[in-house]
Amino acid sequence: MGPGDGATPADLDNARALGGRIARAGWTLLTGGQAVGVMDAASRGAAEAGGLVVGVLPQADAAHASPSVQVAIVTGLGHARNVVNVLSSDVVIACGLGLGTLSEVALALKAGRPVVLLGCGAEAEALFARLAPGRVTLAADPDAAVATVRALLGT
Repeated sequence: MGPGDGATPADLDNARALGGRIARAGWTLLTGGQAVGVMDAASRGAAEAGGLVVGVLPQADAAHASPSVQVAIVTGLGHARNVVNVLSSDVVIACGLGLGTLSEVALALKAGRPVVLLGCGAEAEALFARLAPGRVTLAADPDAAVATVRALLGT
């Protein structure tokens, strides 16, 4: 999960690398599916590495889907699709932070899903450490994020 239009170059680099590592680990990548920001970068990275890419789109059609999405789930739910994203994930990795990502992290924590923060900034890390002590893991880079997921999943 991560920002769309507000993604920084570092967010995009991390997301693309993370998508590739997720695919090489043999996991399915699930994103918000759109052809923008972290969603697109992670999808491209996973597709380039031969992984399966699922996109849960807020629109009622697939017109805004990343070209790298192989399974587009159209919802027509707008931002409410964030619940579908979270509940369909074993672990949520936030790669950068925007308002939509913030809602996904909060929903994940409420639903008891593990959360890994990658490049979200000290303020976000402090906020989640205060609101959900011990339930959010910080990752310094994509390799650390994947190592954390492996540990969380026991693989």
